[in-house]
Amino acid sequence: MVIEYIRYTVPADRHSEFLVAYRSAGELLSVAPGCARYEIAQGVEQPDHFVVRIEWSSVAEHEQGFRKSPGFQPFFELVKPFFAQIQEMKHYRQDHHGTGPGH
Repeated sequence: MVIEYIRYTVPADRHSEFLVAYRSAGELLSVAPGCARYEIAQGVEQPDHFVVRIEWSSVAEHEQGFRKSPGFQPFFELVKPFFAQIQEMKHYRQDHHGTGPGH
């Protein structure tokens, strides 16, 4: 499994637009082969900062699978208006996962 992190800085007047776009895009992710789960998080201390986290079965499944699938173009059209706000878009391998007492 690999995790794709996309970090955005979105102006306050576009927060709602961003969230609506990604909620719609999430419907396409939820049926995408190779996508295990995804989440959209907004900064608490810095509300203009958003992180989209997508778990893929592999980089290849993301880049050659999803990006070449029929669902990619509609997904891309939804999130494309926010590409200028991307600060980082990279894949990571999870090294360790744990839970704390509050879980």
